[in-house]
Amino acid sequence: MTVPPVRAGEQATGEKVSGDKAAGAYRTIGELARDTGLPQHILRYWETRFPQLRPLQRAGNRRYYRPEDVALVERIATMLNRDGYTIRGVQQALAGGRKTAEAVPDSPASATGDAVRAVRDSLAAALVADSAR
Repeated sequence: MTVPPVRAGEQATGEKVSGDKAAGAYRTIGELARDTGLPQHILRYWETRFPQLRPLQRAGNRRYYRPEDVALVERIATMLNRDGYTIRGVQQALAGGRKTAEAVPDSPASATGDAVRAVRDSLAAALVADSAR
């Protein structure tokens, strides 16, 4: 049985390999959008909102993201989409050099979140008990 040739950047199944570049390689906005799952217009918008995110721009304003830019984009995406930060909150966190709750597992933010969930659960139980009367 012969195996079909595999082109660079593809697996034997024919699908593209995510992040087929070396870890230190620069990425275009299209490659970064594909790897992170974020639309290109969101990445361009974040460049206007976060002064720390400044990719290299070559002729024709073609953007090249350095590895530290890629890490920053992933951190911003995590803070906005998973941790529930607003744009303003992420701006303040990045300006102050604060870490996210994930980076600091025993942070007051995680303890506060647990306390809020406990209060919410007790209020929900009280509503259920009150409506049962």
